Amino acid sequence: MRITFFIRYQIDPFQKEAFRKYAEKWGRIIPRCGGHLVGYFLPHEGTNDIAWGLIAFESLAAYEAYRARLRNDAEARENFAMAETQRLILREERTFLETVEETFSILAAGEKRQ
Repeated sequence: MRITFFIRYQIDPFQKEAFRKYAEKWGRIIPRCGGHLVGYFLPHEGTNDIAWGLIAFESLAAYEAYRARLRNDAEARENFAMAETQRLILREERTFLETVEETFSILAAGEKRQ
């Protein structure tokens, strides 16, 4: 069973661009450590302090292996430390979701995978 790890962040709205850089670094780290990065999402209109990250895994076991690799990844540790030092994230909520396989990663008509 594929699972998706949904992270809801409450961020400092005055550090949105610093959070963007934090998220961009995960774009390299997460795939290297074994996660399927669906994406990070910043506030655009409306609430200005909520951001999201979605990461998919083939199974809970794959997630556990990813976590072990993440703990040993120097760039991941550095990124966590930077966010903590700069206090970018005020609160973080994590939820595991079961993926409805028939709906996972469906592209718009005519759109091609990169």
